[in-house]
Amino acid sequence: MRIALCNEVIAPMSFPAQCEYAAKLGYDGLEVAPYTLSEEPHRLGEARIAAIRAAAEDAGIAITGLHWLLVKPAGLSISTRDDATRRRTVDAMRSLIDLCAALGGRYLVHGSPQQRRVEAGDTREAATARAQDCFAAIAGHAERSGVIYCIEPLAADMTPLINSLEEAARMVEAIGSNAVRSMLDCSAAGRSEKSALPELVGRWVPKNVIAHVQVNDRNRRGPGQGEQRFAPLFAALKRHGYAGDIAVEPFDYVPDGPGAAARAIGYLRGIMEALEIE
Repeated sequence: MRIALCNEVIAPMSFPAQCEYAAKLGYDGLEVAPYTLSEEPHRLGEARIAAIRAAAEDAGIAITGLHWLLVKPAGLSISTRDDATRRRTVDAMRSLIDLCAALGGRYLVHGSPQQRRVEAGDTREAATARAQDCFAAIAGHAERSGVIYCIEPLAADMTPLINSLEEAARMVEAIGSNAVRSMLDCSAAGRSEKSALPELVGRWVPKNVIAHVQVNDRNRRGPGQGEQRFAPLFAALKRHGYAGDIAVEPFDYVPDGPGAAARAIGYLRGIMEALEIE
């Protein structure tokens, strides 16, 4: 299991400095939020992409994948009733799939709660159907690019659409592509799922639904900085043969971004050593 750091945690640093710092702490990779790279990350040129990849290679760290996909450019949505906006959004999603593949990433995590809301006068069912159509529209492109596009369940206080692994799994099944799957965000699951994290792993990893895991506490701090315990989660991942990556994604940085990143990797490496996970 590779352990990655979500790069927005240390975004005030330059990208080469992010790579160097994460590698020095002992992370295997960075999970990149495209909005930290450019105001128009879906339009990065070949030279910029090559420089980003070279910075990671020089530091000896991988770019494992992408997340927070639709923050920039402004105005994107997978659930809006506006057809032109959805077409523009799907085009951006395809471009980000290309970016992920070009950077050597394995997966994309589609959270972006503000870009999947229910508009006034609309229904949750109709908005969900349009969102599913957008995911279906990029499935073939993800397959051809060799990456997995993960639909991220988020808590209801973040978005009204896709709030549980059960909902995400139904959508994944309906789309029917091995390149479109779901993932486990521990903070969101801790606030929205009825089952504990190990139980979710036991149910959904064997069904090939969970393709990625993000670790954070339900209080939105880093793993080990709240009530949730992550040793049972890692034990379940090992027991059920999970072979994907794990990314550290706090939202509340305590004491600060670099400090939260350092504390998290020490905590997780301790768990992995105790469980003999490589």
